[in-house]
Amino acid sequence: MKDNWNFLEVWIDPLQFPPYVLLLLSDKAGRCAILNPAENYRVIKQCSHYKEAELWLLEDEYEPLEGRLTEAEIA
Repeated sequence: MKDNWNFLEVWIDPLQFPPYVLLLLSDKAGRCAILNPAENYRVIKQCSHYKEAELWLLEDEYEPLEGRLTEAEIA
């Protein structure tokens, strides 16, 4: 996924202080991985599509930060 990513979203647990952060990384085929930057970007969940990843994060009461970072914005 490192060389085939499409977009990145930042999700936070607003009940924690400072907020706990997770990253949702989607590849060009639509598969997603949820990464923990506090653990050297360890993959903590892999999902076959975005909706599955989104539901997993929402179940744990994470909230997305507004906006998405795409590969095109970095290149």
